[in-house]
Amino acid sequence: MSGSAIPKATAKRLPLYYRYLSFLAESGTERISSTELADAVKVDSATIRRDFSYFGALGKRGYGYDVKALVEFFKKTLSQDHLTNVGLVGLGSMGQALLQYNFRASSNIRISAAFDEDEKLIGTIQSGVPVYDVAELEKQLSDQQIRIVILTVDEAKAQAVATKLVAAGVRGIMNFTPVRLTVPKTVHVQNIDLATELQTIIYFLDTKE
Repeated sequence: MSGSAIPKATAKRLPLYYRYLSFLAESGTERISSTELADAVKVDSATIRRDFSYFGALGKRGYGYDVKALVEFFKKTLSQDHLTNVGLVGLGSMGQALLQYNFRASSNIRISAAFDEDEKLIGTIQSGVPVYDVAELEKQLSDQQIRIVILTVDEAKAQAVATKLVAAGVRGIMNFTPVRLTVPKTVHVQNIDLATELQTIIYFLDTKE
């Protein structure tokens, strides 16, 4: 089945499977059952089997799953077999935190270019990443062939910047602003709203109490 036909819920679980299977491979584990994997990642075994079924026969009845083979399969499926450069627009508190983090837990994702309007930051290197003027956004993203950008600008500027990102050929935006962006259907937006996530946790805690 093609990647476009895979449910979004399944796609979101794939990195979880990949991270844990990579840990198992590094520890020398050769095979694992769906039940054992379910216990580890806290996803029921039926869901895991259904998720894996979208990619064909990944396991064998009575044997389980070959850990090394699964790691290699998901590495290619998730494009973890090559480096992906990511852009970052907005170097406020959130942007600076993301720069310092810079996906160090993964050797396959890297923020390679940052953009801001602050003249004190433009032309400097922050946490090993060069900072460009937002005015250079379209040129730099195009020249560096960056297709994915993290957006952490002020709410009032979010849509205007997103429009520039689309014009620069960006195909994916991780949106840390509360604005729901208007972009073409060919551009994937992942909204990360920390306040909403916390409010959801508070709601569930309050209803249980």
